[in-house]
Amino acid sequence: MKKIVIVVDTQADFMNPDGALAVGGADALVAPMNAWLGALSPDETAAVLFTFDTHFADTYPSSPEAAEFPIHCIRETAGWRNVLDAGRVDPAIPAWRLEKGVFAMWEEDGLMVEPIGGGAQVDRDAFFRDLKASGVGDAIVIGVAADYCVRWAIDGLVDRGFSVTVPEALTRGIARPIEQVLADDFAGRAVALA
Repeated sequence: MKKIVIVVDTQADFMNPDGALAVGGADALVAPMNAWLGALSPDETAAVLFTFDTHFADTYPSSPEAAEFPIHCIRETAGWRNVLDAGRVDPAIPAWRLEKGVFAMWEEDGLMVEPIGGGAQVDRDAFFRDLKASGVGDAIVIGVAADYCVRWAIDGLVDRGFSVTVPEALTRGIARPIEQVLADDFAGRAVALA
């Protein structure tokens, strides 16, 4: 059975040591993540979806996130860009992107998933319904931060009937590592650490 791969917020502001909201140790993941993406098999991978935490300088100060974190991932800035090379993904595997303005990629209504390289956008919810309808029932999630956006990505996938695997070596957290997040928040649910 093919899997969907979700790559959460691998953006310069999180991944680089000098980023606006640098996640400790995330810079060491860039090369392994690129290698891992390059090794994905079209026979086993239905699609790869890259999420982008996306904020705007004029509205961020009044957002709930601003009470907890400094301004980061301002759209179209160097800190917003993905540090991974989506071109490493085999061209036979569809690669997509999703911009989100909050921790959970599921929370905002009307978000669209768009193909990397151009093409027609698809409603986020329809995108995942279509995957399930085509027999895709497993997801792999990598990225940052384990205890925020990765955690919420996993939660939404499980709620939508996907079984989730998280490669421990390809995620980092801010306050909690992924193994603690899974133990604390996903005990007894269809989530496994790899």
